[in-house]
Amino acid sequence: MIRRFLLLLLTPYFAIFSLVRADELDLGSRIQPLPSANRFGEVGYHVWCGAPVKGPDGKYHLFYSRWPAKFGFAPGWAIHSEIAYAVSDKPAGPYQPVNVALPPRGINPATGKKYWDADVTHNANAFFHNGKYYLYYMGNYGDGKDYPMHRNHQRVGVAIAENPAGPWKRLDQPIVDITDDKKSFDSLCTTNPAACMRPDGGVLLIYKAVQYAEGKAMGGNVRFGVAVADKPEGPYVKKQGHIFESESPGKHWMVAEDPFIWFSAKYANRYYAVARDVVGTFSGASGGLCMFQSEDGLDWKPATHPKVLGGTYPLEDGKTSSTRIERPFLLIENGEPAYLFGAADGYQKNGKVSTNVQFPIAPIK
Repeated sequence: MIRRFLLLLLTPYFAIFSLVRADELDLGSRIQPLPSANRFGEVGYHVWCGAPVKGPDGKYHLFYSRWPAKFGFAPGWAIHSEIAYAVSDKPAGPYQPVNVALPPRGINPATGKKYWDADVTHNANAFFHNGKYYLYYMGNYGDGKDYPMHRNHQRVGVAIAENPAGPWKRLDQPIVDITDDKKSFDSLCTTNPAACMRPDGGVLLIYKAVQYAEGKAMGGNVRFGVAVADKPEGPYVKKQGHIFESESPGKHWMVAEDPFIWFSAKYANRYYAVARDVVGTFSGASGGLCMFQSEDGLDWKPATHPKVLGGTYPLEDGKTSSTRIERPFLLIENGEPAYLFGAADGYQKNGKVSTNVQFPIAPIK
């Protein structure tokens, strides 16, 4: 009886202690050097993004952006990108290309005009839920030549399939469009979606946006907003304001980019995000990766240990890369981050073709 009483008395103490430890997620200390074999690319293509999803079949399904290398990295990504699909038996690969998940789809026969995502699909972000794969992405349309036209037509959408190889159901309208008020932070374009299931069964969606600016073809500041929905298909409702802001708003035209988000019941029942720290505002690592945390998905702050990766990264052979990682995406296994996927060698002027890489994450000790 005394033993049982003591156990009940101490239980709250251990629960609190466990919660404090869970809040100390230090992802950066667990990222391992990149093995040379952990790299996925396609001959003749720039490969970008990279959203891995473990399916109920036990396989790892990778959704990624690609476009012919002959068009160059930029503006090739904005004019010629398509989202493709590859599969592997192991999380770090090798991944084998299967098909193009979201190819150009041209004219909507119901309207006689181009679909909102008629020519380009990019920025893959995906998860599996209740027997279906949900593939979030940016789509656009244009004349195949004009970079600002394609870039400013960017909108956020979602495609749904029961099989990762398709067929995919694409919606006639974007799920996150621009705001009509030109003073709004998302009045020119919306892009870079990051989505996850909420514990209440709804969806949290974060998106990048550009503000309209008179006389500027590419617009003004780049910021992030939040939208929520009761189910992955939508409809999505925007929340007021924007997130991932520095303590000196407006000082930089962009401070964060490319977030991946997830909800962790294991680590303090909160949301986490890994994003590119564009100028080193949050982690001190300019061009590196940083981590944010949020209790409700609306109010985000730098995590206790914000630095995930620097502006360069370690290689397994002891050397260091000469470039940064972009488009981070975590593969979560049994509630723990297991691999960091990222895009490498973008915007290089030395002929390098971009690829997707997979960093092992050491298990917690």
